Formats: sequence, structure tokens, C-alpha cells
Amino acid sequence: MVHCEQLTTPVDVVVSRMRALDAALPPRDGVAVFNRVYLMVTEAVDRCVDAGRFADPHAAITLDVRFAERYLAAVEAAEEGRPPACWRPLFQFRRHPGVRPLQFALAGINAHIGHDLALAVVDACRTLGCEPVELEDEFDRVGELLVSLEETIREELMPGPDLLQIADPLTHLLGSWSLERARDATWSAARALWALRRLPDLAEEFTERLDTAVGFAGRMLLTPLPR
Repeated sequence: MVHCEQLTTPVDVVVSRMRALDAALPPRDGVAVFNRVYLMVTEAVDRCVDAGRFADPHAAITLDVRFAERYLAAVEAAEEGRPPACWRPLFQFRRHPGVRPLQFALAGINAHIGHDLALAVVDACRTLGCEPVELEDEFDRVGELLVSLEETIREELMPGPDLLQIADPLTHLLGSWSLERARDATWSAARALWALRRLPDLAEEFTERLDTAVGFAGRMLLTPLPR
């Protein structure tokens, strides 16, 4: 079991910040769409911790909070006009009338899982003084929760029965991205970043390339579609 230091930013603080964003943003805003989804996920993780579903709740909370902080930092950076590359498409297209709510949600999930989660694992390992393998159970449990919620997210944000038609552009777009594959790739990226922690130049280059690649995928997910 991993033993952690006292957290300075508990889950309830990041949840409060996401709720404040939800209250401040217009409902149709693309960032607001993702924020509602992520708020639901974070609250679900919090309930799982309270229910004892994590073998090491302190480690789970640490990972969850470090993860959320990455998203909230991206929001702050966007307000100053310099969001990370992985988040840039969502902030650029957040008000585009040709982008559907489900696309906004998946683009946010892509940025957060594909880039932020790998860095959050490294952040948590440094906070806890542990190796990534010691967080694998918490990582997998959070991933399983995200996958279980993905179906709910898609059902809630689907535009209607036309989605069932194979010719619908959104059907094609959704088939090009997988949360499970993204999660698997993120675990590999986190392990690589941890291995590179004593080679800061290579670690920085790896992080920049990951940021750019995830941003490219996000831009594809936000392709404006005909109604």
C-alpha cells in the first residue's frame, strides 16, 4: 500500500471549482459540455473512494486530484490565450455551430486522458514517493469507471436516431477514437515519462510531442459536421 502526505487540494476543492465553471459558462459552450462530463466522473470517483472501492484511497485521491488540476490549469491558461496544444482545439471550436455536443465531450476526454493523465501519474508518483506500478490498480480502477461512463455520456449527448445510420458523419467520427485504446497508450506514456525523469531534455521533448499528437486527434474529433 502507498502511504501519502497530507493533500493540500482535496477532491471537494476541485469539484467546487468545476461546479463554479458549470455555473459560469453557457450550457452549449464546448468547454461547458466537457466540464459537465468531467464533473460527473470526478464525483463518481469520489463516491467510489467513500465506498471503499479503492485498495489505497489516499493514492486514488492523489491521482484524482492531480488529474483534475491539469484540466483546471488548462482552463486558466486558455483565459490567458495559451492553452496546451492538446486542449487548444476545444477552446478554439467551443462555440462553433457545426460541432455537436458529443464531439466537444470526446475532444475534452481525448485531451485529458491522452495527455493530462500521463502527466498526472508522474505528478502523483512524485507526491507519494512511489513508482508508477504502485498506482496501477488506482489507474485501472479510474479507467474502468471512465469506460463505464462513456456509454452513458454517448447516450445522453447523441443527437438522435440518425446516429444509428452508418452513413452519418458522426457515426464515422466516433468510430475513429477509442477510450480504452487511449487509456492503454496513456499508461505506456506515463511509464516512459517516469523512466525519463532523470533526462529532463528528453522528458520535455516527449511531453511536447505527446501534447501535439493528442491535440491533432482532438482537432479531428471537432471536425464541423452537417446537420
